[in-house]
Amino acid sequence: MTPPHFLRALSSPNYRRYLFGQCVSLLGNWMTSTAALWLVFQMSGDPWHVGLVGFASQIPVLLFAPFAGVLIDRRDPLQLMRLAQVLAMLQSAALATLTLTGHMTVPWLIGLCLVQGVINALDWPCRQALTYPLAGDRKLLENVIVLNSITFNLARLIGPAIAGFIIAAVGPGWCFAIDALSYVAVLFALAGVHLPARVARLHAAHPLADLREGVRYAMNHPSIRRILLLVPVIGLAGFAHSILAPVFAGKIFHGDARTLGFLMSATGVGALIAGGSLSLRTAATGLERVVTLGAAVGGAGLVGIAFAPSFAWAYPCFAAAGAGGVLVMASSNTLLQSAVDHDKRGRVMSLFSMGQSVFPLGCLLTGATASAFGAPLAVAVSGMVCLIAAGVFARGQSRVAAAVQAAH
Repeated sequence: MTPPHFLRALSSPNYRRYLFGQCVSLLGNWMTSTAALWLVFQMSGDPWHVGLVGFASQIPVLLFAPFAGVLIDRRDPLQLMRLAQVLAMLQSAALATLTLTGHMTVPWLIGLCLVQGVINALDWPCRQALTYPLAGDRKLLENVIVLNSITFNLARLIGPAIAGFIIAAVGPGWCFAIDALSYVAVLFALAGVHLPARVARLHAAHPLADLREGVRYAMNHPSIRRILLLVPVIGLAGFAHSILAPVFAGKIFHGDARTLGFLMSATGVGALIAGGSLSLRTAATGLERVVTLGAAVGGAGLVGIAFAPSFAWAYPCFAAAGAGGVLVMASSNTLLQSAVDHDKRGRVMSLFSMGQSVFPLGCLLTGATASAFGAPLAVAVSGMVCLIAAGVFARGQSRVAAAVQAAH
């Protein structure tokens, strides 16, 4: 049976298997993210430590993703991704064991989040490099990226809400345990993915020479360069609401773990709406305007959160911030995948992952600002940065459109 247009990527058997595993695994990932933020806030009560958990889980991606990109362009990204899933399963199991046995401390939690970050430095660029092969057809590429985004954000919608109730009922340790078990699904699914053999690359050059070649290629490409410069700005400022959600839930709105779950789920609602709208598109034409719109919507949502007088006001603002992030990241991903040469896909998409992963620096800046001046001011500043970035990108979006059309 032919799938409907907005699910057309499911016509690829490999992608169907991959997506099944992701649906289960990402749900567990979001439960763990929520539980880790809540646990560190309960243990220390300091927004700085909340920011530090986010920093530790992603700073390795910022540092090591470009080197992973070189490895991916030389090796099989599917095999590398399978390895990353096994390592991530062991890390989640360690989180569960320490928490359930009462031995978890703030340093242990931050340390294990750092381990997860090292694993992500390999895993995330692998996922990006596999996007095109999983699609199997350029016509399906945009839909694959959008469905990946919808899956990610549907998990973001459901996972934190489930985590909130589990934490309130039996504690955060069980969230970590469920996450460890969820990796079985993705490993099972990846075992059924069979991609065509890649053409071997001659790689006599030193890995650092390969890395320089990839960076030079990206910076000399007008479309790729502009996108890769915008993504880290949004990664730095566009997700402040997620990091400070425990502070807004506990201190500002005087709620509990369920309040946190609802706020983080609101981000998922907005992201899901944005992903659904992108899935109805039939071509990549005009995506540069969507990127600009996303940065503006996300920035406006953050400013709204900063001045929210109540939970009811904050909920739609969290949703707007979530929608903006998806519009920017999913559209940027599609534009990059459409423009990049195949033999440099791993390196360029690792730079994209690196740009997304300035998020941990945002965690530190946001956490420190919130600790010194309060969470509302920290979120307001982040929102203004996103609005300025939207204006700057809008001035050159016609060049992005021209470069992508030339690639086709």
